[in-house]
Amino acid sequence: MRAFVTGIGGFIGSHLADFLLEKGIEVYGTFYKEKYHVPRDANIIKCDISKKKEIAKAVKKADPDHVFHMAAQSFVVPSWQDPQGTMLSNAIGTLGLLEAMKDSSSIISIACSSAEYGKTYKNELPIEESKELRPSSPYAVSKLATDMISYVYHNAYGMKLFRLRFFNIIGTRKRMDACSDFAKGIIEVEKGKKKHLEVGNLGGVRDFTDVRDALRAVWLITQKGKYGDVYNVCSGNGYKIESVLKILLSMSAIKVPVKQTKSKMRSIDDPIFIGDNSKLKKLGWKQEVPIERTLQDLLDYWRNEIK
Repeated sequence: MRAFVTGIGGFIGSHLADFLLEKGIEVYGTFYKEKYHVPRDANIIKCDISKKKEIAKAVKKADPDHVFHMAAQSFVVPSWQDPQGTMLSNAIGTLGLLEAMKDSSSIISIACSSAEYGKTYKNELPIEESKELRPSSPYAVSKLATDMISYVYHNAYGMKLFRLRFFNIIGTRKRMDACSDFAKGIIEVEKGKKKHLEVGNLGGVRDFTDVRDALRAVWLITQKGKYGDVYNVCSGNGYKIESVLKILLSMSAIKVPVKQTKSKMRSIDDPIFIGDNSKLKKLGWKQEVPIERTLQDLLDYWRNEIK
């Protein structure tokens, strides 16, 4: 069996490659700029996902049975700074992949995002896949486009694909999210590189899932899911950002001063995001990694990374 992972050098992509290799699957993968971690046993193809010819060439070389489309500009803040680039990477990149795969019988998993749901009212919690989509950032719009073009291609060409709406997936190797930034900042203070930890809005509530649990969910969906359908990949639990920070601070070797700064605030920040994972649970999935273990792993990871 051969698998093709776009964005293999990124957070989820690199962990997914490790996961597949452990199953004895031959792995091909693309990277463009970021290569945080790439397994030595994977076959690497440099590819600009927004270029149709490059992705078509990569697909032909990989000739996969399974495709996992993880390549993206995956952050909200940079999407405000470069909305056009975000749309090119995410929406146009997905379109190029689908064009290259539309005559294939491969099983395709498309990374979408809970950001598509956007503004959410209390009576809509936990968020089901059927909730109205109200994106609140250029990143969210780009992922909505990714999601909908995948739906169209499934219907038009009978493509065997799944749309995966990831909520907040956390774990080692991730950059530029609250949990990882907190952990990194705490270790920088521990090692004397900074005097305090800078934070943004701590009032939000998020649905965090360890990347190991998320990967088990992705694999399960490829085995038991319904083609063309959309699945929330989430824990179903709401964690206040302030509470997560307190857990991390309690695990620190020293007392870490905390300072809230405007530069860490988002232009628009959805206050509460908790997903409904009923569809995922019906396939046999359950959360196995507690958030305390994930947060401890993050601190240990940054202790090794920061010299």
